[in-house]
Amino acid sequence: MVVLSLQVVQFSSPQRLSVKRQRTGGFIRCGIAEPSGEPAPMGQKTKYNDGFFEKAFMTLFARKMEKFAAPLKSGTEFKKKGWFDYDYESFVDVSKRVMQGRSRMQQQEVVREVLLSMLPPGAPAQFRKLFPPTKWAAEFNAALTVPFFHWLVGPSEVVEVEVNGEKQKSGVHIKKCRYLENSGCVGMCVNMCKIPTQDFFTNEFGLPLTMIPNFEDMSCEMVYGQAPPPIEEDPVFTQPCFAEICSVANPSSPVCHKLQA
Repeated sequence: MVVLSLQVVQFSSPQRLSVKRQRTGGFIRCGIAEPSGEPAPMGQKTKYNDGFFEKAFMTLFARKMEKFAAPLKSGTEFKKKGWFDYDYESFVDVSKRVMQGRSRMQQQEVVREVLLSMLPPGAPAQFRKLFPPTKWAAEFNAALTVPFFHWLVGPSEVVEVEVNGEKQKSGVHIKKCRYLENSGCVGMCVNMCKIPTQDFFTNEFGLPLTMIPNFEDMSCEMVYGQAPPPIEEDPVFTQPCFAEICSVANPSSPVCHKLQA
């Protein structure tokens, strides 16, 4: 696990987190199949070698989300997938079908229900007892994020951040988010990942979390212990579509239409 030096978290820019890093090692590799071992450049999809662990999580999430997904298009053959028939592309496809016909708030509620369905009864209350909103809890959850969510977001590393005037190693830097680069959709990033994940940790678990996607290079900063900004002040809601790579993008619109639904 790698630790970097990070300056104060700021929300002044809609696309880039203002930070200063000092490298002390390499990124966690996360089964990347690229010759360089690093995520592919912007505009290209990174190749991954997913193993047993990764496919198990893809299947678990996809099966839970399939219950809320719109049916496949007419004429498309449907065959119920087995436990290891899901890959990352099919997981993203299920996510896209969950978005169909739902407002922004409804999409976020589906993700919340899916996350709750994966927990045993009373888990959020137990989490609050085990992990009150302290520096230690924030740092511990940041450390867990790196190995357990690499299948979803790609390689990441723990970074030092400043929260409420105190430096702590409760930040996670995602070098190039796998979910965003495979969906190519700003709205999916915000409605199906950022906002519901922030809300889940902040409101269900009682541990504040802020996620700051960078739509210029598809990286993302997760800051445990940092309360997210109010929805109306979050700069992601002024973000335009990825006009060249999103199948539902509207290049003439200054804001991604899926953020306004």
